[in-house]
Amino acid sequence: MAHLLVVESWVGSMSRLLPRAIRESGHTFTFLTRDLHHYLRAAPEGTAHPLLGARHIITADTNDTDTLLPEVARLHGVFGYDGVVTSCDYYLPTVARIAAHLGLPGPGAEAVENACRKDATRRVLAGASVPGPRFAVRTEWSELARAARKIGYPLVVKPVDLCAGMFVRRVDDESQLADAYRALTEFPVNARGQRRAPAVLLEELLDGPEVSVETVSHAGAVHVIGVTDKSVGGAPAFIETGHMFPAALTPADTEAAEQTALAALKALGLVDGVVAHTEVKLTSSGPRIVEVNPRPAGNRITELVRHVTGIDLAAAFVDVALGHAPDLARKDTGLASAAIGFVVPDTSGTLEALDGTGLPDSLLEVQLAEPGRQVKAAGSNNEYLGHVMAGDPHGLGARTRVESALTTLRAGLVIR
Repeated sequence: MAHLLVVESWVGSMSRLLPRAIRESGHTFTFLTRDLHHYLRAAPEGTAHPLLGARHIITADTNDTDTLLPEVARLHGVFGYDGVVTSCDYYLPTVARIAAHLGLPGPGAEAVENACRKDATRRVLAGASVPGPRFAVRTEWSELARAARKIGYPLVVKPVDLCAGMFVRRVDDESQLADAYRALTEFPVNARGQRRAPAVLLEELLDGPEVSVETVSHAGAVHVIGVTDKSVGGAPAFIETGHMFPAALTPADTEAAEQTALAALKALGLVDGVVAHTEVKLTSSGPRIVEVNPRPAGNRITELVRHVTGIDLAAAFVDVALGHAPDLARKDTGLASAAIGFVVPDTSGTLEALDGTGLPDSLLEVQLAEPGRQVKAAGSNNEYLGHVMAGDPHGLGARTRVESALTTLRAGLVIR
């Protein structure tokens, strides 16, 4: 039995999948957080959050890495950790530094830091000739506007250090760019209390569908698990409205996406101890890297993979964090594809109704918000009102089944 240190977590599905994977693998964990109430609020009333099933729960300032390292070393001397993990992007660099400090398995700290900073990722990949969009990184408005004119509209504007599509916007002219820039400057601290970098990333708008390549790296070898497709809506935002695994691509496009993702991971140095989710645009000029995320995919993509292949990416995440070879053997699950679709609000107000009556019993998952909740028109992936998941045993029909279920849900959705 191994003992892992879990440093913070998202409060979405991975915050439940990771403790489950640790427990089912026969291991235990200590949970380290700066704000325990953040997780207490995330649990349904009358239930305990799975992270609170840790052997030990310790409070420390996880935002101050220099102070945290000697404290974690002291805890390591008492408890003897075998690995360290987090599912939250904002703490991936911290975990990499802890692993290096304690001599535990894990990818290099610089590699993780570069992957978690969108501007650093762009520079590293450009230096390695890995294809991506034309881009510029600027801090001051005058320089940003000048760079935008040089690249040419339409553009995508991004923060360099936020997640879930927050503040990622398409801009078609300088007025829209000014609005996006102003919104970013008015958000100086992220949801975990960390001060943000003032840099703004501009990218040319890429055409074509977007997919993600799910990989597991161990002992210098990167294993491709498969390619997931993505539906995007909410313009001018880029909100993920659904996914299907495997993606409905030609063999040539699948190979191109995989090879581009592998080149990005190699360039960044993410070839050992990483479960990664690499986003790729299949443009008319060939594949282009969108982002490299050195952690398992969110939005329950890991569960789509498990339903189709039997591979548990949460368990693989635990294995590689311990330096163990992950179990990547594919199993006959009875499903050829699995898809998820999200209920995305386009207006603000109070949720009065979201009725799942009439949905087919064959759905793999249904999760819906309760009436009475305050709703904000979606501007990122943080405002979902629920999701449905379906599978297809015969082919790539899972998305069609999900879309049918979403049509039923939308007919009963009332926000006032």
